Amino acid sequence: MKKIGIALGAGGAKGLAHVLILEALDELALKPSYVTGTSTGAVVGVLYCSGLSAKNLRQVMSNISINENDSLRDVVTKKHVFKWFNFKALQFDGRGLLKAEHFINYLFESIEARTFEELVIPLRVVASDFWTREQVVLDGGELAPAIQASMSLPGVFTPVTMGENVLIDGGAVNPVPFDLLPDDCDLTIAVDVIGRREARRDRMPSLQEAIFNTFQIMERSIVREKLRNSSPDIYIEIEISNIRALEFYKADQVFKQAQTAKDQLKSELERRIYLHNSS
Repeated sequence: MKKIGIALGAGGAKGLAHVLILEALDELALKPSYVTGTSTGAVVGVLYCSGLSAKNLRQVMSNISINENDSLRDVVTKKHVFKWFNFKALQFDGRGLLKAEHFINYLFESIEARTFEELVIPLRVVASDFWTREQVVLDGGELAPAIQASMSLPGVFTPVTMGENVLIDGGAVNPVPFDLLPDDCDLTIAVDVIGRREARRDRMPSLQEAIFNTFQIMERSIVREKLRNSSPDIYIEIEISNIRALEFYKADQVFKQAQTAKDQLKSELERRIYLHNSS
């Protein structure tokens, strides 16, 4: 397999599962030639395309994670966890409640690249133009505003302005952007981390759940329609359950749930490598 293209999809904190998918590639000494990403997929994509290994990427995310077995003392001694409270600092400017730039700035401490042109692997990032209601593909210029735009969930994160464009979360138009991978890829992989939510005991969603899950219902519909028209060579739908969109501090729980998908992908890739070498 000469050229591998991988599309990393939207899904809020569930998108941290992309790290394990990239681990599968690293462990087989496979390096994608192209990456596309939407929302959290764009976040993970930019870190990986900058040259960060999946192993190091896991460590970056684990630094802001609280393990389900951690004691209060363990949590207190994890200084990076306290940065999470800064990530979620509320703002009341009428445009969004959360400041995504704090999260972006923290992640960018781990890499040197600041523009698309400095990336080791070409990356395409998906955002949505709020006023024209069209897809915007970002693949040049500054990385930080592009990533921030791609994950700007309406009503939660402030939209990002680029020139005359007002950009919001790319999941509104293309949750799993496998169709943006170049035609010359020998193998295309798409990773769907939209996941699922179990019903509350009283079956009525909270306001926050209503916002996030309604958005993900729309994302699921978009993906289903896209798959009717075309599909990647490998489509991975990772079932991450009961992780809310902003619970990035539950990275270790996400990694645990994504392990089965990682193992399945490795087996499939090993099979394809064997067939390729045998032909």
